[in-house]
Amino acid sequence: MRGVTEDVRLGELPLLDELMPWSVAPLRFGRSWIVAPDVRTLRARWGRLVAAEGAEREALFRPSRARTPASAVGALPGQRTGTTRFARESGPCPDPVRVASGPFDEQWLLPDHRLIDTARPELWRVAGEPQLFAVEQGYVPGAAGPALLVTAALPEGRSPAGRPGRIRPLFRRPGGREPNLAPGLLDFLGKRYGRRVDAHDWLAWTVAAALPSPAGCRVPLPEDPEVWAAGVALGRELADVQLRGALSGTRPRLPGGRRPYVRAAVPARPTTMAYDSEGEVLDVGGGLISPVPAEAWEYRVGGVRVLEQWFAHRTAPAEPGSLEAIGPSAWPQEWTSELLDLVTVLALLGAREPERAAAAGGIGRTDLEAAGVLPVPPASRRPASVLDHQEEGPEGQFMLL
Repeated sequence: MRGVTEDVRLGELPLLDELMPWSVAPLRFGRSWIVAPDVRTLRARWGRLVAAEGAEREALFRPSRARTPASAVGALPGQRTGTTRFARESGPCPDPVRVASGPFDEQWLLPDHRLIDTARPELWRVAGEPQLFAVEQGYVPGAAGPALLVTAALPEGRSPAGRPGRIRPLFRRPGGREPNLAPGLLDFLGKRYGRRVDAHDWLAWTVAAALPSPAGCRVPLPEDPEVWAAGVALGRELADVQLRGALSGTRPRLPGGRRPYVRAAVPARPTTMAYDSEGEVLDVGGGLISPVPAEAWEYRVGGVRVLEQWFAHRTAPAEPGSLEAIGPSAWPQEWTSELLDLVTVLALLGAREPERAAAAGGIGRTDLEAAGVLPVPPASRRPASVLDHQEEGPEGQFMLL
């Protein structure tokens, strides 16, 4: 892929916000104990909380301005959880759901609206196969890493540097219906490139070509159909790696038959992570994993090294007596397996980063305005009406929507 052409300056490149017009701000969990890397921890925390009463339950709950044990809140779309005030809750733990709590860090969440400060119900209504979410990373001047990531899990949406980004579902309705794209965009691109362009082609191109800017992600669009095709092919490969092989049906693997393996077991409570570039060895509190390509160790999002943040999310000390302090007594074997997979994913993405960054442009906002693609109608920026069932409101009452 070649660089942006001189006739289309950065400011003339359309914003992703114009081309994928419906977006949602990041979720705000409000209390960290409702998220964990393993399901057993969440069930243990729930059990501890519902066993407590009165002031102890309130202290463990960690009230906020948005949520207290006395808050009256409806159920999240698609979730079978209680809607009585949590102060009276005594039932079993709801089934945790997979969420993307950060770049390349899928964890588990208690999907109870009474526990989440800002859950963004509109996202829950359209989540589930075949939905994909484009997660725009908050802009950090000069920071290395991709401007856009893709996940099938419900994303929290916050960038590693703590900057707010935006979450953009690929489809506006459940079941992969109604692409979340500017009306007429796919037809416009299809005519320009002489081939059918669908929503997944578009997502692949943005994964490969999106550029960070203070105004948000910008999307170069090439004049040359072959440049478009090459970018889509690259983006599909990158997206497949990010999705752990969900598109191709094959788990990501390093080339040449290489694969990271455990040379020395990770100890029960590792507190440090370090990297030996000469030996390609990742030291996890004395546990050794290799080969770990330098591209995996150096891979950053928002300027933050992904491997270090992943490790910190699992080893950060918690306040004694808090629900956050409830966790595995020792480093679980499944965390090591997840780490091996993560090393592979980051190594593959890091090796292709120079290709991804070489975006190509040619079609600017003026062309899209002349074709009637821009500006988008206001309705495209609002959630679609997707309700085909009643949703339970506070205290078991059905919501009127």
